[in-house]
Amino acid sequence: MTQSYFSEERSVETVNDRMGADVTPRMAEVMRCLVKHLHGFAKEIHLTQAEWETGIAFLTRTGQMCDGNRQEFILLSDVLGLSMLVDAINNRRPEGATENTVFGPFHVEDAPIRAMGDTISLDGKGEPCLFEGRVTDLDGNPVEGACVDVWSDNADGYYDVQQPGIQPRWNNRGRFFTGADGAYAFRGIKPTSYPIPDDGPVGKMLALMGRHPYRPAHMHFLVTAPGFQRLVTHTFVGDDRYLDSDAVFGVKQTLVAPFERTTQGDVSWRSVFDFVLTPA
Repeated sequence: MTQSYFSEERSVETVNDRMGADVTPRMAEVMRCLVKHLHGFAKEIHLTQAEWETGIAFLTRTGQMCDGNRQEFILLSDVLGLSMLVDAINNRRPEGATENTVFGPFHVEDAPIRAMGDTISLDGKGEPCLFEGRVTDLDGNPVEGACVDVWSDNADGYYDVQQPGIQPRWNNRGRFFTGADGAYAFRGIKPTSYPIPDDGPVGKMLALMGRHPYRPAHMHFLVTAPGFQRLVTHTFVGDDRYLDSDAVFGVKQTLVAPFERTTQGDVSWRSVFDFVLTPA
């Protein structure tokens, strides 16, 4: 008979031995691993009672901060790198395919479908930028009918959903569908870096860790096409000061895009980036 009384030495075994017989295999696997590492963490650092109470209070405040417009627990996952790790585990791609990165909290479904070359910037702020490139498969063949869904912050570092009544609806958002050549093109603004919400417990934790809350400037892309995996990614401005210290660890070297000065038409900048999709 398994010893069921608790002890420091056998804490993991004692807790996991209480698992019910009718638990699903995946639930049992997840919970056994969680208990193992959670207890291992407490033992390794000799967690004090006061530190445990501080942790409980922190998690309580994190939950209290959540509402329909803000998810402080996802923010916590982001700044600890867990969101990016889960994304990487679930989006392993072959060499040559465009890499995934975090989705972010500011995507809005059913953005307006716009014609190629249209502008998505509706508030008149920022430095105009032409974004263009191609959507291809792994062999370089153009992908026709791909939906290129894009969104970014404005020149002040805010998304339209953060400033209802201040920014026009659908500011810096749009969907574009590729033709037979797989090409896309639209006008936006050169993105700006901005801080994640840092007025809550996660922001205070970052400060205590000596970390800043900033994300480097980026444009969001959601690229979908029949027969291909969904691609959630960003392109990052190559000279941004926060590239190597992104608060949510979203930067990958292959996603740093060129942003070049131009006098082409009515834009000041041009950024060319091709997206390579993976078969479903």
